[in-house]
Amino acid sequence: MTKRKKDEYQCPLEVTMEIIGGKYKGVIIGHLINKTLRYSELQKLISHATPKMLIQQLKELERDGIIIRKLYPVVPPKTEYSLTERGKTLIPAIIELNKWGMNYLKEEGIPCAYKGDVEI
Repeated sequence: MTKRKKDEYQCPLEVTMEIIGGKYKGVIIGHLINKTLRYSELQKLISHATPKMLIQQLKELERDGIIIRKLYPVVPPKTEYSLTERGKTLIPAIIELNKWGMNYLKEEGIPCAYKGDVEI
């Protein structure tokens, strides 16, 4: 995704959706609430994402200042991800989106493997 110039946004929701609107970005942010996770852990949690897509989404979130990527110079390489202070400001929105999704699934009678709430 190419980042637009600041004067190209017509409303605040445009920039918000550009930053967190990727297929797995909200899910990544949700998994990083109060946690630091290794790439392999995120890959297991979001197993339906291809490695290429997951890496792309992580790079975009890092570029936009939502997550921090920490690389440890060991063999094999160890990479950890966590939320930045800016990323932490998204927690209430992600929790509300999660609640909305859970209610939608319940109302539609759609089973969901995930039974918990995103916790702060």
